[in-house]
Order: sequence, then structure tokens, then C-alpha cells
Amino acid sequence: MASNQAGTEAPPAQQESPGAVQLKAVLLSPGYLKLLLLAALVGIPVSLVAFGFVGLEHQMQNWIWTSLPSGLGYHQPPWWWPLPTLALAGLLLVPVLTRMPGKGGHLPVRGLGGPPQPPTYLPSVLVAALIALPLGASLGPEAPLMALGGALALLGVRRAQREAQPKAAAIVATAGSSAAIATIFGNPVVGCVMVLEAAGLGGPQLLLLVVPCLLASGVGGLVFTGFGHWTGLDIGALTLQSVPKSEVPTAPDYLWGIPLAALIAILVVSVQALGWNTAAFTTHRTGLRIVVCAVGVGACTAAYALLTGRSPEEAALSGQATLSQLAANPQSWGVATLVLLVLFKGLAWGISLGSLRGGPIFPAIMVGAACGIACAGLPGFGAAAGLSVGMAASGAAITGLPVTASLLAILLVGANARDAAPLILVAAVVSFVVATKLRPRPPEAVQGSSSAASPNVSPTGSGSRTDSAPGSAPGSGTAQT
Repeated sequence: MASNQAGTEAPPAQQESPGAVQLKAVLLSPGYLKLLLLAALVGIPVSLVAFGFVGLEHQMQNWIWTSLPSGLGYHQPPWWWPLPTLALAGLLLVPVLTRMPGKGGHLPVRGLGGPPQPPTYLPSVLVAALIALPLGASLGPEAPLMALGGALALLGVRRAQREAQPKAAAIVATAGSSAAIATIFGNPVVGCVMVLEAAGLGGPQLLLLVVPCLLASGVGGLVFTGFGHWTGLDIGALTLQSVPKSEVPTAPDYLWGIPLAALIAILVVSVQALGWNTAAFTTHRTGLRIVVCAVGVGACTAAYALLTGRSPEEAALSGQATLSQLAANPQSWGVATLVLLVLFKGLAWGISLGSLRGGPIFPAIMVGAACGIACAGLPGFGAAAGLSVGMAASGAAITGLPVTASLLAILLVGANARDAAPLILVAAVVSFVVATKLRPRPPEAVQGSSSAASPNVSPTGSGSRTDSAPGSAPGSGTAQT
């Protein structure tokens, strides 16, 4: 009888772990719900300002590199065009980088930035980006956008609250960065994953950061898409309208793709080393040497145009337009042209990383794609596989974020994603490991001058990730406190 009663007893209810109970309590607490509301509200003005910034930068770029040469009677910019534009960029940047608070933001060779920039640094960040990027610096807009988003988000939090609740302020700043880059990578998920992977959090802390970042990215993506349709402005997002058709990866794809990914990682690390050396070069007599570096970027771009007879625009700027051309018509690019593009774009990019202002990712993706397409003629390989490997490997090497690089490459290849995904994942991991092993440490001269030359002062008073973590994002350092 007793055994029958025991057999019919209801099993004890499964108890939640203390950590799950605490996490649930935090997620449903009034303070966290208010934080989510603040993240959504902050996402609206941040994305509006970010849309205006990238729209203005893109219009300035079109005027300098398309409308102005056309008005002077050229069907494309002449080979010498980058020389005066980059010289002008250097001259205009000198007072910004030497006198304005914040000195134009962090050096691009340091990655995506570390902790959020104080709002007082924002004017110099925006002015430096609007000088360097349209005039031909081989950099992208992502780092200035993230600094913009983090600083504007902190403006929405009163100073007293930032000091009393540094964790909440860091989360809001990270959400602001997510909103600012909502569609610059073609999809709001990429920007959100980037800041989360760069934050280096795990477990409950990651979930607490994920929700406001997703919300802010969604709001930012809605604003970017809506204003894009309403105004008709092109923001120059990293998207591909057409890509070579791919098939299921075969053994030759991996046999060529793995060493190609390692080679691209070595190339990216070499460019970063050039960037660090350039940064050390500009620590003394900064004004004069910034101009020299800017002219050097222009000379590399002009040399490409002079030797190939093609537009210097292909080797200048962020590289997004050139990437689209490479993906749409890979057969129209000769191997020699691609080699020269990688050489001179790489040199211009490396010099820009250590002297000018902008983001490091866009040029890396273009250089990687050019390397991949240059290898498309290898037996059993092809343009589709080369493009996929090149984008994934270069993205993982420059950011140090293999998940973000894989996601970005998968989204860029579009309809090829299902077939290309396995090769993309392998290429990203190989490149990440090789780049991590070989990545150079910053020269002592640059380490010693980092706080003076490019201050990363967090309003919350917390630390940042080291320079050896190229993917550190605004807010990532403070989010770990």
C-alpha cells in the first residue's frame, strides 16, 4: 500500500538555479525596463544624427570624386586627382588633430575604439571624419559612427546618473553605438553582434546587454530605412547588389581557401604593422607629418591609377564601391590589376590607419575580396569561393571578431549563403587564429602617447580593452565593470 502511494506521488517541482532567478528578477525589474525604454528612445535621435552624418559624407564624396571632375571635363577623376585632395585633407586635419578636444578620436589602427568618447570630444570626431573620408582617406565610416552613437547616448543620461550607475551608462552607450551603425553594414544584426562580441561578456551579463542593443539596433534600422526611402539619399552601406553564383564547396575550395585565408591574415597584419609604424612616425612634429602621410596616401592611390589606367577612386575612399564592382564583374579585373589594387590600396590603408581618422573594416573587406578574386583562376577554385573566403578572412583578421566577420560575409553573399557558409566559417577561424598569432604589439612611442594623442577617456571612469584587441568597441570596456 505504501509503495503504491509512493508511486503516485507527484514529482517535486524543478527549482530554478539561483542565477536564473536573479537574472529574471533583474530583467523584470522597473529599473531595467526603464533602461530598455531609454535605449529605444536614445536609438531614435542617435540614428537620425547618424543618418545625417553618413548621408552628408556620401554626398560630399560624390561631389569631390564624381561631380567636380565631370564639371571640369573628365569622365573619371584623372590619375593625379588624389594628390591635391589628400594634401588638402592633411592640411585641414592638422588643427583638428592637434588642438581640438579629443583630437579627432582614436587612431583607426587601434580598432573600433574602446570605451565611449566623452560628448565634449564629439565635434572633433565628426569634423575629422568629414574631412578625411570624402577627400580620399582609405578608411570607412564605422568607427566615427560608433563614437557618435556612444557619445550621443551618454548625453541622454544625466552626469549624476552616469557617476552613480556606471554599468547602466555603459549599456546605454553600447546601445547607442549599435543604433548608429544599424545599417552601415547592410543589416542591423551585424552591428549589434559586433558590439556584443567586442564587449567580451558571457552568461547573464551578456543577456542584460543583448536586449537593449537589439532594441536600439531595430529602432536605428527602422529610422535608417525610413529616411533612406523618404529622402532618396544613399548612405554608402556595405552591400553587394550582385555576386558570382556559387555551388556547394568542394575539396579544392578548402585546399585553396585555407591557405588563402592564412595569407590574407598575414597581409592584414602587415598593414596593421605599417599603421603602427606610421602612428609612431606622427608622434613628433605631428602637424607636418600628418600632411606628409596624407600626401603619401594620395601618392599610393595616384600610382595605382597611373599604372593601370583606371580610376583612382577604386583605390581611394572606403572601398565599398570597388567591392561592389569586384563582386558584380569579377571577370573584368585582370590578375595584374588586382595585384596592384591590393598593393597600393594596402599601402594607402596602412598609412591611413596610423595617421588619419575613420574606420578600419571597410577597406579590409575590399582588400580581402580582391585577393580572393585574384586567386579565382586556381584549379577547382572560383570567383564565388574566392570572394567568400576573402571577405570572411579579412574581416576576422582586422576586427579580431570571427563571429561578426562570418555573419557579415554570409549576409553579403546573399543567395549564396547556404552553400558558402561552411567555407566562410572555416576561413574566418583560420584567419582569426593566424592574425592573433602574428599581430604586432604597438610601438612603445605610440603606447606612451596614446592618452595624449587619442584619448579614450570614459565618463564612467572605467577601463578599456587593450590595444591588442582590435575589435574593442565603444562601450565594451565599461560594460565589463
